Amino acid sequence: MRNAVITRNTAETQIQLSLCLDGKGENTISTGCGFLNHMLVLFAKHGRFDLSVTCTGDTDVDYHHTAEDIGIALGQAFAEALGDKRGVVRYGSMTLPMDEALLLSAVDLSGRAHLSFDVAMPTEKVGDFDTELVEEFWLGFTRNANCTLHIQALAGSNTHHIIEGAFKSVARSLKEAVAIDACFADEIMSTKGVL
Repeated sequence: MRNAVITRNTAETQIQLSLCLDGKGENTISTGCGFLNHMLVLFAKHGRFDLSVTCTGDTDVDYHHTAEDIGIALGQAFAEALGDKRGVVRYGSMTLPMDEALLLSAVDLSGRAHLSFDVAMPTEKVGDFDTELVEEFWLGFTRNANCTLHIQALAGSNTHHIIEGAFKSVARSLKEAVAIDACFADEIMSTKGVL
């Protein structure tokens, strides 16, 4: 089993996170932000990742540090659980409909951190969650997972649907990318010999 446990403590957040890449989508999520809880629950479910996240943060200020730091910790967990990435498919993509919203994501476990985020948000908030924090979450993730991630909204008018579609799409892209290809189980999927 490819697992990781991350503890991240700063003056702004205290995070405990555990991840199993080869799970069933089981999860225990407590971030202090209801909307972010919802996104991480469906991320775990659609990626089939077993995920536990507990975060105590400065939510009296806003959810910025909570969202960013959980993204960082989740990225660190993926990097640790993947190890040298031997046998992984490496690439994954998903075009996912969520009612009127249509989200495209594509990931490359390249060892090169890059986020391309082209997702227009019709509203600035969903409940008390600032929608600009979605990009901050995925920036933290990609920088620490050392992957290339593209997220693009192809359609959508409901901000909740757009964000939910993005999390589901990325989860399914990652599920595909981290899968072990039995034909190449002892190889690293790069002519460089390293990812």
